[in-house]
Amino acid sequence: MKFLLLTLLYAAVYSGANAQCKTYRLLSNGDTLNCTDLKGERQGKWVIHVDELRGEPGFEEEGIFKNNKREGKWRKYSLEGDLLVIENYAWGEKNGKQEYFYRNRPEHEESWLAIDPKKKYDTIDVPDLFDPYKVERKVIKVQSYSVKHGEWKYYNTETMQIMKTENYILDSLYTPVSATSTNPSKTISSEVNTTDSLNTNHTINNKPKAVLDFEKKSSKKKKNMIRDGRTGG
Repeated sequence: MKFLLLTLLYAAVYSGANAQCKTYRLLSNGDTLNCTDLKGERQGKWVIHVDELRGEPGFEEEGIFKNNKREGKWRKYSLEGDLLVIENYAWGEKNGKQEYFYRNRPEHEESWLAIDPKKKYDTIDVPDLFDPYKVERKVIKVQSYSVKHGEWKYYNTETMQIMKTENYILDSLYTPVSATSTNPSKTISSEVNTTDSLNTNHTINNKPKAVLDFEKKSSKKKKNMIRDGRTGG
């Protein structure tokens, strides 16, 4: 009798917890997975399995749905269990840092900005084009979308070193003005003079000894001829 009552109590609790789900999966620990509500929208924790098809590798994704939109952190794995992607979402759009892997090593990172579709306007901080330490707060019109915004990094998957870095502001590539670019002519002139000097020294030092001896004798002979001409005139 006691066992029956506990079973009925568990069934009542379980039924109430999943009453909002039209379809779902039940894990061995009692957690609900892949819930679709009465409106047909995905809710809560989901695991999505995709088999290999026409040469394209299969994968599994896991994360949270809120009103049929991805929310928070999502992870993607190969069918062999290797981590492929860590993405972050807000309002169903990419938001914040996104990490991509190759053989469990960082391949590249992205940074995105999702806009709240419930707001007509929003404020964001935009770096100054000439001063990377200065930001300006701007008001933008809101649409339901995500844009490149922030630092992107590309790695060498063998050495783990950063090979390339990019910065975006609202989908536009941002390139700060460097100090050396303010007077490029001075830099170029300096490089040319240094090169000319090196070339001149290289030419003199590479003259054969016989040529150098000939030039030395010719120089003395020329000086003597000029001196004799002056005294004899």
